[in-house]
Amino acid sequence: MKILVINAGSSSLKYQLIDINDKKVLAKGLCERIGIEGSNLQHTCVEKGLDKIKIEKPMKDHGDAIQMVIDALIDPEHGVISSMDEIGAVGHRVVHGAEEFTDSCLITEAVMKALEKCTPLAPLHNPPNIIGIEACKKIMPNTPMVGVFDTAFHQTMPPKAFMYALPYEYYEKDGIRKYGFHGTSHKYVSQKAAEFLGGDPAKLKIVTCHLGNGSSISAVDGGKCVDTSMGFTPLDGVPMGTRTGSMDPAVVTYLINKGMSAQEVDNLMNKKSGVAGVSGVSSDFRDLTAASKEGNKRAQLALDMFTYQVKKYIGSYAAAMGGIDAVVFTAGVGENDAATRKAIVSGLEFMGIKIDDEKNNTRGFVDISAGDATVKTLVIPTDEEMMIAIDTKRLVEGE
Repeated sequence: MKILVINAGSSSLKYQLIDINDKKVLAKGLCERIGIEGSNLQHTCVEKGLDKIKIEKPMKDHGDAIQMVIDALIDPEHGVISSMDEIGAVGHRVVHGAEEFTDSCLITEAVMKALEKCTPLAPLHNPPNIIGIEACKKIMPNTPMVGVFDTAFHQTMPPKAFMYALPYEYYEKDGIRKYGFHGTSHKYVSQKAAEFLGGDPAKLKIVTCHLGNGSSISAVDGGKCVDTSMGFTPLDGVPMGTRTGSMDPAVVTYLINKGMSAQEVDNLMNKKSGVAGVSGVSSDFRDLTAASKEGNKRAQLALDMFTYQVKKYIGSYAAAMGGIDAVVFTAGVGENDAATRKAIVSGLEFMGIKIDDEKNNTRGFVDISAGDATVKTLVIPTDEEMMIAIDTKRLVEGE
């Protein structure tokens, strides 16, 4: 079965066509500037080994973008299928499923109405996700479609982990609770880790560290998420590229009382803080590392703050699960930054976590544990699109 995976943003649309039987990416690309002058599609035909091509053409809406994607996929020169009938299903990434969705699901009219109900919790992300689904339904009305939610994997958290200590009615009436994000990534790498470790997956305790410009840590006990660092929004948890991470919430009211508007504080916390705000250099960890090597103390402080908080989450989640079998690093920083990985696990030897420096300086799916470590430390490249395709196949075929 060939599955088209769609990740629709407000003015962009990422896609991959995956042969799920062979777990192979056939083609992938990005539509940019949808509804804006200068719209274009960047398409790569992986199956034929062709380099990225850029097609500049007006796209007034996501419907035009989806049609351009289909046209690129069936093009005789850089396409990989003879007609859109070869697309067996479409998997859509949806950011927020709230408590409505505890798993991926086939998209029906009832599901679309439920998605609308979730929109207030993700006003920037869910609307374009919904628009992408509607555009695909219009062009491919007879093709099964599946929604895969960033929040669904975390819906196994117990109330003691997801509740906030506010009056209970704020949870009942307004849905204020921890939801967690990056769930598709945490699910994928935790499953891959379980496969690698062998044994009974139901008995494995794994801490997954999705570290990038946005970062989150999850505790996965027996294949189920029991806690995660992001909260009601993706602002919570460890310091990130431009996000504060966890802090005393009274800072918000303090700044508002000092004269900032609520919107200004929100913008400050989400777009001007994190390692970029502390360092004054960049939100890119490569820039921070370079600046630190040149003696920039604020850049080093930003790195230290980040690795310290990740380390604390690993320790606290091991305590919450009553043990730990593996730590998994994934995403841009987690997969590629050996120095950051080393700084995070340094000092955790007492827990049995110890890495081999030579192994740590490699890339790809690798076990970087030292020979005498009792807890595995793994680097597993994430593949959210493949996870979406796997879930799509499962639901369409009723597995």
